[in-house]
Amino acid sequence: MTKNMDWNEAASELNAIVESFDEGEVSVDDLFVKLERATAIIESLEARLDATKAKVEELAPRIAQVANDE
Repeated sequence: MTKNMDWNEAASELNAIVESFDEGEVSVDDLFVKLERATAIIESLEARLDATKAKVEELAPRIAQVANDE
């Protein structure tokens, strides 16, 4: 759902949803749809963070090894 969006686009959309809640702009009919979308964005961003963390943890020892070899 948000896999084709970059981080900034997803965060901007999430912020817009939150702002609409804060401003009371959400009708009862739209509430579930917006909550569902916000949840999908949050899950996607969390998955990206987890993947990035794993990559950093994988690369950090290699970078340290290269730095120690020089």
